[in-house]
Amino acid sequence: MPLPRIGSLESLPALNHPELLAPSVHEALAAWPSATEAAVIEIAPEFADTAAMSERYGVPMEWGANCVVVMGRREGEERVAACLVRADTRADVNNLVKRTLDVRKCSFLSMDRAVAESGMEYGGITPVGLPPSWRILVDEACLAIEAAVIGSGVRRSKLLVPGRLLGELPGAEVLAGLGR
Repeated sequence: MPLPRIGSLESLPALNHPELLAPSVHEALAAWPSATEAAVIEIAPEFADTAAMSERYGVPMEWGANCVVVMGRREGEERVAACLVRADTRADVNNLVKRTLDVRKCSFLSMDRAVAESGMEYGGITPVGLPPSWRILVDEACLAIEAAVIGSGVRRSKLLVPGRLLGELPGAEVLAGLGR
């Protein structure tokens, strides 16, 4: 059951509000049995950044989880991963992610590419509904967040997902120490 309020925002059942989600996010939620526990909150797009949203709407920063998209190459093969870490940490791209992807060097995927390939808006990219070829790496610490505030694929809303379910997202790989 969605939380009735988070900070000053009222939550709505995510599956009932496709207009607040990127199409790929809604499609992925519709196929995920645990999505009945996901909620969506509408925000002003200019507050899509986690810190700005937290300050504007009174949402605790420790409830936020940010998704960054990285890539590396090995023997000519490109490897892309979306990394979900608590908002008060940064993804350990140069060590743990690099080793997990088995690449010599990791870098952030360009904004243009991330947006084009994910079908999501910059500032709204989420591990829900990403291309199947992308790996989804979830920091173990995210699982302890009561109601994780993550992207919805668009800048005008955020998803609320019980942290314990983030490791159950289709394709998710839970890693200890991903966020530092």
